[in-house]
Amino acid sequence: MALVYIVEDDPGIREIEEMALRNSNYIVTAFEKAADLYDALESVQPDLLLLDVMLPDEDGYSILRRIRNDSRLKELPVIMITARNTEMDLLKGFDYGADDYVMKPFSVMELLSRIRALLRRTMSEETQTISAGDISIDHSRHTVTAAGDPVELTFKEYELLRYMMINLNIVLTREAIMQNVWGTDFEGESRTLDMHIRSLRRKLGESGRYIRTVRNVGYVIDGAERE
Repeated sequence: MALVYIVEDDPGIREIEEMALRNSNYIVTAFEKAADLYDALESVQPDLLLLDVMLPDEDGYSILRRIRNDSRLKELPVIMITARNTEMDLLKGFDYGADDYVMKPFSVMELLSRIRALLRRTMSEETQTISAGDISIDHSRHTVTAAGDPVELTFKEYELLRYMMINLNIVLTREAIMQNVWGTDFEGESRTLDMHIRSLRRKLGESGRYIRTVRNVGYVIDGAERE
C-alpha cells in the first residue's frame, strides 16, 4: 500500500484528493503549505507526491526544485496539480523534474490512473518486498512471514505493519500512525492503535520483539536483532 503526500491549499480539492486516494486503498497525508510538507519529509518519505503549483508560502516549482536537489528525495515521484495549462508552464515543471502533470479541473478517475501508472514505473521489487529482522512482507502477493512462517493478518494489521516497516528504524508518533493508517485524527483513538499493536505482536510470535514502544511518543520497528 503506497504512501502518498498531498500538498494543496484549496480545502475542497484537498478533500476530494484525499477521499479518492483513501477509497483506492492508498495511505494519505495532506498538507496545505510547503512548511508542513518539509517537516514531514524530515521523518517519512512517501512513495509519491501530489504537488499543487500555487501555494500560500512557496510555489510548487520551488518545492520541486528543492526536492530534486536533496539526495534523499531526488528520486521521489512527483505529479504536479495545476490550473496553469500553457506550454511554458508544462515545460517549466518538467525541466524542474516533475514526472507528470494533471490539469485542474481534473477527473478523479484520470488522477487515480496517472497515480497508478507512475507507481507501477517507480515502485521496484525492493519496495514490494520489505524486511525487518526475520519479518518479511511481499506486497505484490499481500503476504507476511515471520521467521519463515506465514502470518495471517487483518487488513488494518497489514497496513499498520507495512507502514511501520516502510519507515524502518524511524520512531513514528501515534498521530502519524493514526493519520496514515486510519485516516483519522489521533485524539481519543489511542486504544484502537494499542490493540492493533498488541495483536500484531501476538501474531508475529517471537518476531513481535522488533516492534518497540517509545514511551510518550509512539512505536518503531527496529531492523536490528534485539534480546
